[in-house]
Amino acid sequence: MKFYLTPGPSELYPSVADHLRSALRQKLTSISHRSQTFKDIYAETEKNLRLLLAIPDHFHLVFASSANEIWERIIQNTVALHCTHLVNGSFSSKFADFAQKLGKNTSLIEVPFGKGFQAENFGEPANDSSQTEMLAIIQNETSSGVSFDENLMALCQKQYPTALIQVDAVSSLPYYTPDFTRLDGLYFSVQKGFGLPAGLGVWIFSEKVLEKAKTLQAQLAEKGSSIGSYHALPDWLSQAQNHQTPETPNVLGIYLLGKVCGDMLERGIKTIRQETNYKAALLYDALERSQLFTPFVAPAHRSKTVLVADFLAEKSQKSLSQILQLFENEGLIIGKGYGKYKESQIRIANFPSHSKELAEKLADLILKY
Repeated sequence: MKFYLTPGPSELYPSVADHLRSALRQKLTSISHRSQTFKDIYAETEKNLRLLLAIPDHFHLVFASSANEIWERIIQNTVALHCTHLVNGSFSSKFADFAQKLGKNTSLIEVPFGKGFQAENFGEPANDSSQTEMLAIIQNETSSGVSFDENLMALCQKQYPTALIQVDAVSSLPYYTPDFTRLDGLYFSVQKGFGLPAGLGVWIFSEKVLEKAKTLQAQLAEKGSSIGSYHALPDWLSQAQNHQTPETPNVLGIYLLGKVCGDMLERGIKTIRQETNYKAALLYDALERSQLFTPFVAPAHRSKTVLVADFLAEKSQKSLSQILQLFENEGLIIGKGYGKYKESQIRIANFPSHSKELAEKLADLILKY
């Protein structure tokens, strides 16, 4: 049997197979998204997700196709002219690229790939800080294994007091504990930390985000333009408040998310976070002691959920692909580095779907090879 420790898509949560069989028995893939059955599924999923992540009642929630779609919807719905992006890897860079392609004035606060942000990276408030309508933060950069220092959130609020702070937590939830007093939006897709098949994204946002969308919608309407069509936020939320979606959604994905969130609640989010810390410590220790790998990110900024390591090719008689094949022969599929680092790094996912026993086996193999 093979286990996927890739950073997304990744190993399915252990209970997914049972929930999938149940969904097929009930023929949930054939029901109308206007039916009461779907409304009940939607309501249960939202309830469980709110409980799991401790989402405040005054924050709203909508379903999308992916986090990539949510990037686009954030820009369309809340940015008229100017946004600022914190960039330290491929995905944070891609979000900024989305904004530029949509014609927005896009400022970057950038540090090198694999580096974490520090207070000095922000300096004095920029001349355009008061014009910035949205500040984009990648809480966990999946490409480089860098986690954002939560102590900087207050500084972000101070430097950009009028901006809506949108946080990408794609590869850190549900491990990450969001402080909803420090952000205006939080979003993720389900194929990483939630251990589900790809094809569903979730955007959680404040009343401030909704009001900005309404204001922008009215301003653009006067100019004969719009903030979007079926996913214009005011209309999108109107459907959501009735436990429906504007379009035919990923009913199966929403159902599975609700069930897995329920399973995680039974397991306990505190337990999940403690186990994640244990597995991360175990694996980083193995990487530190390995003769073929070394952690890529400095300790203060290392992600607990996506561990990235350099391959020390000069110390190996085998290529990285050959080493990874040895892991696969033992039943463990490890991710390669992202983009230009594909042949020089590995990425190891550490999600709730990965057991302590799996992490222990991998740590042993890292030291063995």
